[in-house]
Amino acid sequence: MSTNINMDAFWMPFTANRDFKNQPRLIERAEGVMYYTNEGQEILDATAGLWCVNAGHGRTEIADAVSQQLRDLDYASPFNFGHEIGFEFANRLIKHTPASLNKVFFANSGSEAVESALKIALQYQKSRGKGGKTKFLGRELAYHGVNFGGISVGGLTPNRVGFGPLLPTDHLPHTLDIANNAFSKGLPEQGIDKAEALEQLINFHGADSIAAVIIEPMSGAGGVIMPPQGYLKRMREICDQYDILLIFDEVITGWGRLGSAFASEEFDVVPDMITSAKGITNGVIPLGAVFVKDEIHDQIVNNVAVGGIEFYHGYTYSAHPVACAAGLATLDIYEKEGLLTRASGEIGTHFENALHSLKDAPKVIDVRNYGLVGAVQFDASVAANGPIGLDFQKGCYKRGVMVRTMGNIVAFSPPLTIEANHIDRLVNVLRETAEDMFA
Repeated sequence: MSTNINMDAFWMPFTANRDFKNQPRLIERAEGVMYYTNEGQEILDATAGLWCVNAGHGRTEIADAVSQQLRDLDYASPFNFGHEIGFEFANRLIKHTPASLNKVFFANSGSEAVESALKIALQYQKSRGKGGKTKFLGRELAYHGVNFGGISVGGLTPNRVGFGPLLPTDHLPHTLDIANNAFSKGLPEQGIDKAEALEQLINFHGADSIAAVIIEPMSGAGGVIMPPQGYLKRMREICDQYDILLIFDEVITGWGRLGSAFASEEFDVVPDMITSAKGITNGVIPLGAVFVKDEIHDQIVNNVAVGGIEFYHGYTYSAHPVACAAGLATLDIYEKEGLLTRASGEIGTHFENALHSLKDAPKVIDVRNYGLVGAVQFDASVAANGPIGLDFQKGCYKRGVMVRTMGNIVAFSPPLTIEANHIDRLVNVLRETAEDMFA
């Protein structure tokens, strides 16, 4: 591939465009846990692409399934028509969801899955005669995609500024507490009391006005923030007490990231809906889904006369047959290779110990992890001239490792196929980069 490419036409998302185009980082191909640049440099993918390539890159099983599906049925409308592979995929997916979440509404991304879940919540409340329940509660530092519903319930200020007015929402406090929980391995011990803020918000707004609470079991883009021990169970209890739906956004935590198929399984808390995307197709073809409790689906569908459309919502590419083929092949790999639980075994332990060896690296104030996701946070003093994220990312890339950064936090979510030697390489590069920048 030529490096003399005209970059003017492509307005890149979530990217410092002028900076990137002055110093581009172009990927030409990928295999396993590695990217390769057009100059032949090997780059360890410590981010699973963008939290999504859980089974590793270049899986021929998925490519073959996609190729065959393109020949058999490239596209069919999902509106009043169907195709077998869509139903087959839905049936395979619910084998991995909590027992009561047996209905699948397909979308094309995590953002659209969140949008769909919010609309399902509103439709459900109206269907049962509680149309006044229109507000949502989200959480600070949360990321729920970039559609208007997602940025309304999301808690990342840059994603919200300039796009109002938004949906009626309020936000719970985030659970990051470095003063009490720095260098926690797994779930932090302190902070279950933060769940009580939910009851305070409910009392302030009135339970009869709130449709649903939506949270990430583990915040991703907000800085890899783990829920304190007992926090999610308490959230479930409060939602039950006040007749409010609980939605888990598992676009990142789904499909093996924490050592179970979903965080809801890992933490033994069953929400009313789960949003999913990314790893659902190994990131190969865009697809999102909302897993919905039977009672919510039945309330909406059975409240409309037969022959009537029960839910006026959907997408041209909902359950796209080629995306479903990619998803089925991905599930085959997950199940055959035990990837949905691999992060809870020896590789997860090695990842944890290796990351926490950075405790004495320059300016590190916190290391946090669970399964095969982790973050290193640097002291604010290193950001005298602005957040260090982009410079740190460039420093790691120069040394052959791709990481994700947000402000002064460096995050890692490698493919679930990663091995110990790759983790050691990642940690060495992190230390070298920190020493180079801060020592």
